[in-house]
Formats: sequence, C-alpha cells, structure tokens
Amino acid sequence: MQSLSAVRAEAPSAAVRGPLPGDRLERLRGTVVVIKFGGNAMVDERLERSFAQDVVALRRAGLHPVVVHGGGPQISTMLERLGLEVRFEAGLRVTTPEVMDVVRMVLTGRVQRDLVGAINAHGPYAVGLSGEDAHTMTAVRRTARVDGRPVDIGLVGDVVDVRTDTVRTLLEQGRVPVVSPVARGTDGQVYNINADLAASALAIALDAEKLVVLTDVEGLYADWPHSTEVIRRITVEETERLLPELTSGMLPKMDGCLRAVRAGVRSAHILDGRVPHSALRGIVSDGTVGTTVVRDPAVRPA
Repeated sequence: MQSLSAVRAEAPSAAVRGPLPGDRLERLRGTVVVIKFGGNAMVDERLERSFAQDVVALRRAGLHPVVVHGGGPQISTMLERLGLEVRFEAGLRVTTPEVMDVVRMVLTGRVQRDLVGAINAHGPYAVGLSGEDAHTMTAVRRTARVDGRPVDIGLVGDVVDVRTDTVRTLLEQGRVPVVSPVARGTDGQVYNINADLAASALAIALDAEKLVVLTDVEGLYADWPHSTEVIRRITVEETERLLPELTSGMLPKMDGCLRAVRAGVRSAHILDGRVPHSALRGIVSDGTVGTTVVRDPAVRPA
C-alpha cells in the first residue's frame, strides 16, 4: 500500500480551483489537515457546496483533508420536533439516552450523508464513518463545570483514545474521511462528543499539520461584547490564561485548539464558516484571517 506522501496530486477542475496560492499549498503537500465543519454553514446549501469545493481542491492539490462535522442546529430542530428538551451547560449539549438516540440518527443518518454527497458531487472521494466504527474513537463520560460546580450533562464523552488505522487507510487510498463525533465508551455506552474536541483528538492522533475549526463568528474577539476586534494570533500560554474567561460557545473551540497545538499540531485556526471558501482561504492565509493558535516561542511539541 502506498504511503500518504505518495498519493498523487491532481489539477483542480474549474469548479473547485478558486484562488490557490501555489507556493503555500506546495509547502503543505502531503500533510494531513483536519477540518471541523459546523455551525449555521451546515444548514446553508450554498456554504455547504463551497466547503465541499474547498475540500476537493485541497485533496487535488496533494493535501490530505479529514473532515469532522457537527450538527447542532439539525439536532436541536429534530429534538424540538419530537418534544424533547434542548439544553446546554458550559457549551455542551445535555444528552439523555433519548437525546443520544436523536444525536446518533441525525449525525450519521442525515448530516454525514449530506456532506459526503456534496463532496462526492466532484468525484469519488468522501467516505463517511463515525467514531464508533472500528473503535476509531473511545470515550469516557465527562462532566461540565458551571460557576465552579460539576454539572451532570448525561451521555457526553471525552475522547481518551484514537485508533487511526481506518482513517489512514482511507487517506492512503486517496479518500476524504468524513467523521461523525459519536464514540463508544470504555463502559460500553455510546457517547455524544463535542465536534470541536473530536476534531482536536483526531488531529493529534494523525500528527496533523493543521486543525481548522469553522464557526459562526470571525474568530476569537479581544474584548467581547464590547469590541469585535479579532485576535489574529495567540500562543498556547496566552490561550491557557484566557480559557476560563471565554463564553460557552467559544470555550470548546479554543479548548480543542489548545489541546491540539500543545500536543504537537503545528497550528490551529478558528475561521468564519459563514464566508464562502473560508476553509481554503484560512489554510493558505498564513494567519491573516480568523484566529490562529500557535506554539509558544522556543517550545518544542510534546
């Protein structure tokens, strides 16, 4: 079987070519890039199509994109339709057994299928799987803390082990893995995993060059809600100091970026998924859009 670096790059078609700075992409050729796709971009067909085009463009340029998707808006819509409670604590969905059934159904049965279809409109690239498949992700139950107190959030897990065999095999075959953030626990339960943290865990295990998190804001704001100035570049040490002050929505995103870079991923990026082709532009921008988390100066990866 060929190595990842041996997968041949292809010339992007006109439909997915767009602005591809050749020198920057050349530096990234052969590297793994994990992209978390989520937020309201997932319910906007135009943005989903542009994201799929970005993924295919990266693949054809010789990179190895891995997609981890969320599905919060779709899950909440289905829960409301079924008369089940929609509740969050510390940015994490409170997941009862009934909610877990809906999470599993929506993520792997609808959201993943739609995204795989959008990518495969450009060729036979995307293959869907969940963290349950081949024990790709193993989780333990986690709690949230609100005002310093632990809060039971149900069947929400934290990833404690990642087996990359299946994902690497797909990459070696030139495929684009599209991963749903659901995982089997060490206790046999199935857990809902926050997609930002699932993407971070996968990026670490795959020795990814970059982690990219698409969200519904421009990046990390310096003084929200008093200012919309975006912090363009922030180190691990600065992120650690800032983490306790973040709002619930941004907390798991920055936590995921922090974990990834601290563990050896070269950089992590928070990008505005409401902007068409934001994934592609963010990956080749060298930190000029969104927020980039980087290693502290003179600190080697763990």
